[in-house]
Amino acid sequence: MEKQFRIEVASNGLGHFYSVSPLGNSRYEISIEGNILGTIQLDKADHLYCESQGCALDLPLLKAIREAIELQLSMGNKA
Repeated sequence: MEKQFRIEVASNGLGHFYSVSPLGNSRYEISIEGNILGTIQLDKADHLYCESQGCALDLPLLKAIREAIELQLSMGNKA
């Protein structure tokens, strides 16, 4: 299983660091400073689609987080 990693995502012109913990089955727990914001599940067949559970994030921020996770995963596969 993958290890926890951090991503930086801009929101309202400010960068925020999120911790991302793989849960398996393309599901990831998103937290900031130890506070869990929710989980996101990426769809491997449709990279523009994801599901979220319990997320207190607006859709543009959730989309940016999803894109940052996918970028991190693609970079990890090349290392």
